[in-house]
Amino acid sequence: MSPQLQDTLGMFVFLAVELSVLFIGISALVGVLQRHIPPAKVEALLSSTGTRGYLLAAGLGAITPFCSCSTIPMLKGLIRARAGFGPMMVFLFSSPLLNPVVVVLLAATFGLTLTSTYVIAALAVSLGAGWLMHAFGFERYIRRTATKETGGCGSSQSQCGAAPAVPDCGSPKTDSCGSRSESACGDTAIKITPASGSCCDSQSSVRTKETGKYSGVWRDAWIDFVDVLPYLLVGIALGSLIYGFMPTALLEQYAGPDNPFAIPVAAVIGVPLYIRAEAVIPLAGALMAKGVGAGTVLALIIGSAGASLTELILLRSLFTMKLLVAFVGVIFAMAMIAGYATYLFF
Repeated sequence: MSPQLQDTLGMFVFLAVELSVLFIGISALVGVLQRHIPPAKVEALLSSTGTRGYLLAAGLGAITPFCSCSTIPMLKGLIRARAGFGPMMVFLFSSPLLNPVVVVLLAATFGLTLTSTYVIAALAVSLGAGWLMHAFGFERYIRRTATKETGGCGSSQSQCGAAPAVPDCGSPKTDSCGSRSESACGDTAIKITPASGSCCDSQSSVRTKETGKYSGVWRDAWIDFVDVLPYLLVGIALGSLIYGFMPTALLEQYAGPDNPFAIPVAAVIGVPLYIRAEAVIPLAGALMAKGVGAGTVLALIIGSAGASLTELILLRSLFTMKLLVAFVGVIFAMAMIAGYATYLFF
């Protein structure tokens, strides 16, 4: 077996074990937090447009890590609940970027210095962009159809088990997520497992009287892990191959710290890149080990974690093109700021 292949296999096994254990553990801890902060409570907390509302939005975004398939229904609920526009956008920016799983994986892969740069840049730009977009009246670019009251998973009236607006004490309610929720009289109904592929697959907002608040935490963490595992393995495999076989001199020449254009190129590549942050982190770690600049790596991670083509397509149903372009622009600016700040301050 060649030395390159040995290095590749060794790195693959190391990253697979380390990142898998971290992912499951942090997902379980986040699951415990989410038991205390249901979607309806998030909507209520984000109704304020004052400083408190913005800070709460960033904090809630950090501890409620949603993938794009569940971020968009959540955003619909916030729009229909008349949540403050500025805090709502802060939540949308911070939810994928400050995901605790992503932050912990970053710290384990790159260390605290680079992770702190990532967190500070994501938090500062999210807060600043949300405030500016509210100040300049970007709320008018939300599609009118997004504010209409409709059923479906993610709306504020029928969000994965919430009771509809008009009470009917006759029978338990069945929402579009496939779960029978509490009746309007307050009786707890039996939970029916959601249909596979729905946005509520790994959410357990409805529980029976016999189960505790924290029941299913490890199960949900395992479901999330299985869901992300293919992406994680692809990222680990690509990173391991780069680590074992990619010529160091080539990457240093085109993506090293001496190339000032490497950061915007990485940001442009990262924004439409259809890859989850959990997959791009091991890939970025291998690139950095081969001589790619830390700022370039950070720009790639923020671009890919902050937006994806799938998310943009889903957002198009809620935002007009002007607001969608502004959203992408914020993610791109965040990637650029974090990238260059890495070289300036560290």
